[in-house]
Amino acid sequence: MALVMIVIRDVPDRFHGFLSSVMLEVSPNVFVSPRMNPSVRTRVWDVMSDWHRQEGRGSLVMVWRDLNAVGGVGIANLGDPPRKMVEVDGMWLVRRHPGLSENAL
Repeated sequence: MALVMIVIRDVPDRFHGFLSSVMLEVSPNVFVSPRMNPSVRTRVWDVMSDWHRQEGRGSLVMVWRDLNAVGGVGIANLGDPPRKMVEVDGMWLVRRHPGLSENAL
């Protein structure tokens, strides 16, 4: 079991309520669980994915420890994040979307 973190942005209230019931909100819209097993993590993400497909608004990013992934970190996202994760030489880099001003981020 490993730490899981989910960050939400501009999503309906039910996302916030559901995540509050299974994780600790350490900062506005930032949820963590220190010991979430992979099956629970998958189930939570399946619920979030289904709701996001129905709503089609906002974005979510989930990170967790994954020793088989680039940099030892698993990353999943829904929606259009303001930055894109790019794997380069075995590590993650963050690239801003072209055309977005610094103020838009």
